[in-house]
This record gives sequence, C-alpha cells and structure tokens, in this order.
Amino acid sequence: MSLRSKASSIIIVCLSAHASCTTNINEKNLNAESDSIQGAKTPRFSYTQLIIPTVLVAYGTIEAAVAPKYRMLNYAIGHEVIVHKPEKFQIDDVTQYVPAASVYALNLAGIKGKNNFKDRTIILGLSALFTGISVNSIKYTAKEERPDKSTSNSFPSGHTAIAFMGAEFLWQEYKDVSIWYGIAGYAVASGTGAFRVYNNKHWVGDVAFGAGLGILCTKVAYWIYPSVDKAFSINNNKMKNVALYPYYNGQQGGFSLSIQL
Repeated sequence: MSLRSKASSIIIVCLSAHASCTTNINEKNLNAESDSIQGAKTPRFSYTQLIIPTVLVAYGTIEAAVAPKYRMLNYAIGHEVIVHKPEKFQIDDVTQYVPAASVYALNLAGIKGKNNFKDRTIILGLSALFTGISVNSIKYTAKEERPDKSTSNSFPSGHTAIAFMGAEFLWQEYKDVSIWYGIAGYAVASGTGAFRVYNNKHWVGDVAFGAGLGILCTKVAYWIYPSVDKAFSINNNKMKNVALYPYYNGQQGGFSLSIQL
C-alpha cells in the first residue's frame, strides 16, 4: 500500500468513526440540547459525547509516553515518510481554518445555523482560547522532537487541534440542518491531520491527541457559554462589536478575538 493510500485510509477511518458515533449521540440526545443558546436552557452534560475525543487523547498520550520500540503506528508510518521523502504539500496551513470558516460562509450563503453571529463568534473565540492555551502548554512541557528534527514542540499537533476544533464547531452549528456539513468538516480536519504526518511534521500520536483536544475544547465552550452569556446579561453588558481574526506567524496559528463592550 502506498503512503498516500495509507494517509487516505487514516482519513476514512477517523471520519467514519466520529460521524457514526456523533450521529447516534445526536439522535439520542436531541431533546437534551438547546436548539439555540440565546434564551435557552443550559445544555445538559452528556458523557457519551466524550467517548471519541477521550479515545483520541488517550491513544495520543500512549504513543507519546511509551518506549520508542513500542510506538508501532508512530514509527511504522513515520518510517515510511522518512524513507520515501514524498513531495510536501503545505495545504494543511490553510485547511486547518476551513471548517470554522465554513460556518460563516454558510451563514453568508443564507443557510442559518444554531446561533446568531454574536453567540457563535464568542463560542468560537472560547474554543480557540482553550485550544491555544492547552496546545502550547503541552507542547512546551512535553518537548517532543518532530519527525523531521526541526524543533522540539511536536506533541500535540496544533494544526490538527485547530482543524478539529473548527470541525466540531461546524458540527454543533449545523448538525440539525444536515449532518453532511459536519461530516465534510471532519473530512477536511482529518485530511489536515494526515498531511501533518505526510509532511513529516508530526507523529501519528501527535495528530490523534490534537484531534481529541480540539474536539474537547469546542464542547467545553458550548457547555459553558450559556453561563458566560448569563453573567454578562446580569451585569447589563451588551456586546457592541465582536470580531474574530485568524492568524498564522509561519510556525503557529490560531484565532484572535476582539470584543468591545
């Protein structure tokens, strides 16, 4: 099997597992979640939603923690990349932002999602904040060397975390409109993770952990936002201007949230 076929297989497996699980979860918990955060009850906490991201985080942790000779998938695929040295595709620098940006693109096209502009932007800002703090804290604590030996901040994959953060954001906003929007978002996110491995920038464990972390950060943002919104309402503060800007400095990317009260 060629390296590209292996990368494609990773995308299909990740996508199929998450799409199947989240679709079943959505059907079982449809009445448990609010249709709109604004003026609705706080969504109920459901542990079943943590299954997929927890498994991804656990697997990534195991790959990073165990002795090198036991890191089967890390080194099996990493060895293929190192030996064959395929032509690099830097498209992952862009695709990491596509799932989140798609929410705004769909809204501009007239396809309404769960929340209005203010609510979804603050939720995305919270997700980006949690993701950025988590990823960078772990990166510079673990100090895992990248497969290409360029730096020692491989674990976890920030690109993948941002991509899956956005994919979960897209899923949450449009799952009640059509599950295919969310599936498309997770396909792009999975592709981003696969390209990080293909470009020899990350081990498979880095990507798995980043994916799970990105999903978890977005779920946390949705769970806590009703309380955040309520706190602002109690203080009679109104959001006048909210702006969200993606950034990329050549090595790391993320989102910058600006709020004028």
